[in-house]
Amino acid sequence: MAQRLAKASLLAAIFLPVPSQAATSAWVTSPGGAIRLVASQPKPDGSIPAILEIKLEPGWKTYWRDPGASGIPPQITLDPAGGVALESIRFPAPKTFGEGPGRYVGYDSSVAFPLALRRVSGEKDLAVRVSVFLGVCQDICIPFQGTLDLALKSGDFDNPLDSVRIEKAVASLPEPPSEDFRIAKADFDEDAGIIRLDLRLPQGAGKPEIFLAGPAGLSFGAPVAGDPAGAERRIDIPVKLAGKEPTMAGKPITLTVRAGARSMETTLAFD
Repeated sequence: MAQRLAKASLLAAIFLPVPSQAATSAWVTSPGGAIRLVASQPKPDGSIPAILEIKLEPGWKTYWRDPGASGIPPQITLDPAGGVALESIRFPAPKTFGEGPGRYVGYDSSVAFPLALRRVSGEKDLAVRVSVFLGVCQDICIPFQGTLDLALKSGDFDNPLDSVRIEKAVASLPEPPSEDFRIAKADFDEDAGIIRLDLRLPQGAGKPEIFLAGPAGLSFGAPVAGDPAGAERRIDIPVKLAGKEPTMAGKPITLTVRAGARSMETTLAFD
């Protein structure tokens, strides 16, 4: 599906907060969907389990961490004055939409991104303020920007429903590599500009879906899966290098694989 970025002057998001509950921000709405923040009380080690929840209307989509050339990756920024820092964002396995130059990666149903937050203030009460910028699209892509506020007051109890939402989002994340689902071998053919993977797949998984995300200067073409060879498949992924240092050395690449009902995520690194 071809995407084009809507002019902000014509299709600016309309933000309509609705009432919130404890440990949950208000929903912020836009054409096509709504977003909110859900968080638990800080743990003894200072970590704060949380999710960015994205509710999509039927027929709308949003983007993965590396959406391809025609998408808007989610961007999340915390106000440091709130005493909370963002350490990482995690993503469930996405889907691929479209073909050729219009190909992009994302989600076509409501989704939650687990957030690793950490307390960095000695204050008992924390005021979490998160600025979010992402894209939602139907026939066109609408930039969606909003600010989510949430108070974590010392001594409050977590809402059990909020805790379940966080646990469910974490459970939906890709699993780590295992004996029956892992990369058996990974090489980069610099002359051909191709990453070559020998991927071990679960029994009966069928043809896998491959997704890659790397730092600035790396872009990836559509993966090509070879015929099965026992429990393994050869995967070739075109790579384009750009920027001041057009090299693969020292650049970690996140690899996510969807195979049947399972998904797996690992990091690739090349010398």
